[in-house]
Amino acid sequence: MKISKLAKVGVVSTAAALLLAACGSSKSASSSNQVLNWDETAELPTMDLSTATDVVSFNTLNNTMEGLYRIGKDSKITPGIATKTSVSKDGLTYTFDLRKDAKWSNGDKVTAKDFVYSWQRTVNPKTGSQYAFLFDGIKNANDVLEGKKPVTDLGIKAEGDYKLVVTLDKQVPYFKLLMGFPVFFPQNQKVVEKYGDKYGTASKYMVYNGPFKLTKWTGSNLSWTMAKNDNYWDKKDVKLSAINVKVNKSTSTSFNLYQSGKLDATPLSVEQAKQVKNQKDYVVRKDASTFYFQYNQEKDIDGVKAFQNQKIRQAISLVINRKQFVNKVLGSGTVATGLVSAGLASNNGKDFSAAANNGDGVTYDVKKAQKLWAEGLKELGVSSLNFSILSDDTDGAKKSTEFLQSAIETNLKGAKVTTANVPFKTRINRTDKGDFDIVLSAWGADFSDPISFLDLFTSDNANNAGKWSNQQYDELIAKSKNEDANDPDKRWNDLVQAQQILMGEEGISPIYNKNTPWLVKTKVKGIIYNTAGVNYNFKDAYIQE
Repeated sequence: MKISKLAKVGVVSTAAALLLAACGSSKSASSSNQVLNWDETAELPTMDLSTATDVVSFNTLNNTMEGLYRIGKDSKITPGIATKTSVSKDGLTYTFDLRKDAKWSNGDKVTAKDFVYSWQRTVNPKTGSQYAFLFDGIKNANDVLEGKKPVTDLGIKAEGDYKLVVTLDKQVPYFKLLMGFPVFFPQNQKVVEKYGDKYGTASKYMVYNGPFKLTKWTGSNLSWTMAKNDNYWDKKDVKLSAINVKVNKSTSTSFNLYQSGKLDATPLSVEQAKQVKNQKDYVVRKDASTFYFQYNQEKDIDGVKAFQNQKIRQAISLVINRKQFVNKVLGSGTVATGLVSAGLASNNGKDFSAAANNGDGVTYDVKKAQKLWAEGLKELGVSSLNFSILSDDTDGAKKSTEFLQSAIETNLKGAKVTTANVPFKTRINRTDKGDFDIVLSAWGADFSDPISFLDLFTSDNANNAGKWSNQQYDELIAKSKNEDANDPDKRWNDLVQAQQILMGEEGISPIYNKNTPWLVKTKVKGIIYNTAGVNYNFKDAYIQE
């Protein structure tokens, strides 16, 4: 999923999870004191789960909505709307029995038809969901997405109100994990149709079936509340009465609010982390996320499609001293060795990032960069290039783009670089529309498998904003999902080769994987943080008094 950029604010992935503040003493359920004041680093773009793409939206959806399963500690499946799951011997048919006491916040019953409607809405080409590719493997999903079959042919059907049957056209190893991801949650058709284009654009244009319901969000404001949902089937186990969320794009601001008791958590800058790293409330979030450059290969730069030239892309990547960037600008995180983050997945004891790393795409070599840059300019018929780097408007993002701008201009003769630091929502919109030269993008794994990253850069994936394309890459990704899907070693090799092609052509330039230092009040207990998929699960959180 798409991630906001802050000095070191983390929000996604690896295959493990951190449970904040292990087991404490007995819980206090005094509702008057069960309020969590939480920091967020970017605005909330949407609550429409069919069109959401970013970490802020998915974290909010994960706590105000609920699917067949919830993802618990260590990315384990825990009960959601499904009470029983039966799988056919061939692994192609899943039958879910649904609980009869699940309700929407408006009192409507949650039924199997809500899942059918939601899935059909998401894969409908008219919806334009960037996440519809995750439905690959569900019967007829690809044909529906391509407009070859109607949405009613999708492999999902309701047998009465409380039985849901899903049919696959191939086995999907990570299918159950997908069922805990918001894209697969139900939607109330009556509400979607009632609000039309307004659906999901403000808290009042929604209904919720999760532990909390969203309030006080206008669609553009920088604060909102997730209040306990009294219609939630398991409300007795939800201790928090409310989670007040405030967007702070500066860690100086959020740190001061934390120190004054107005926030219960804050991410930290490099300098702040050094000062407080020995405190009991210091926590480091590990991420299965990668930050990388996307180059717009369809846009004219000084009259030429400069970023279609592989040497130009390689030269830019080669002048980035990633180790210096991580140590001096971020103060945390690790140097990226490829698109797929370290620790996400392994095969026969070897981590994917190590298996796929052949040095391409992430090395630092100014002399080689200058040679390639000169050759690239000559091939393009120009002596200089003027371009811009697009990123977020947080303090951390500004420091990052300043470092990258300096690295390029200092080392590549004729490169003139400007920076465009804009709000997270604006950056997402501009990226999706192709309104950028280079964009500092970020992706966090939606589940613990390399395909969660590598799927992004097939030629037809909506998240491939730079429009890099390679037929062999596409074929390897397809093989991993089809003929090699049930052979772990062959599938692994397909994905390793695919990443090596992406890196060899500098289709993107990975820069770093994120780890983020935070301060979290020691009274805050029970928050589940998963490094892959949606990060935060607040259902069991509480304030210890």
